[in-house]
Amino acid sequence: MTVKIEVIHMPPENTNSVLIESDGLAAIFDPWGRAQDWLNLLRERDLKLYAVYCTHGHFDHITGIPGLIETTGAPWFLHPLDSPVVEWSNQILQKLGTPPINLEKIPPCPVAPGNMEILPGITAEVLHLPGHSAGGLAFYFPAQKTLIVGDTLFQEDYGRTDLISANDNAMKKSLAVLYARNFPDDTAVIHGHGMETNIKWLYENNPFFK
Repeated sequence: MTVKIEVIHMPPENTNSVLIESDGLAAIFDPWGRAQDWLNLLRERDLKLYAVYCTHGHFDHITGIPGLIETTGAPWFLHPLDSPVVEWSNQILQKLGTPPINLEKIPPCPVAPGNMEILPGITAEVLHLPGHSAGGLAFYFPAQKTLIVGDTLFQEDYGRTDLISANDNAMKKSLAVLYARNFPDDTAVIHGHGMETNIKWLYENNPFFK
C-alpha cells in the first residue's frame, strides 16, 4: 500500500492543510481555502474524498468543509467540544463572505481519543489536546512517522489561548502530554501554520515544549 502525506497550501496561503492519498482515496485535514480548489485538486489526481478531519473548529481550518461535504457526501470529523467553536467561527466566515457550516444540515461525526482508521488500512492515534480550543486534536500516524498537531504546537511557540473555549492551563498540560510521549526523533510534525519540523527539533528548540 502506497501512502502519500502532503501539506497543501490553498490560496490565500495561510493554513497548513494536509492531504493523505492511498489507493485512489483521499483524506483532508483542516481544509482551508475554497472548496472548488479542493474539488479541482481531487479531480486532477483522480481521487475520491473518503473523509475530512479537523484538528479544531477555528474558521481558518474549516472554510472548505461546506462545499466539500455537500458535493461529495463524505463525512467530516470534529471533537464534540468544538461544535461551539464552529458556531463562533461561522460569524467570521459570514463576514468574510465565505459559506458558514450548517451543523444541522451537515453535522460532524464525533471523534474520541484512541486509534482511528483514517483511510482503509491507515490508522492514526487520536490525541485530545485541549488548550487552543476545548476540542483540540492531534493525529499520530506511527507507520508513517507523522504527527499532525494543528495549532497546539508551532515551530517555536504554541497556539494562542485567548479565543473561545481556550485555556492556558489546559494547553500547558497538553504540551506536557505530547512531550512525555517520546515519539521517535524522526517523527515529522505538521503544524497548523508555519514550517514543518520533527520531534527532535522541537525537543531541542521550542522553549515551550516541555
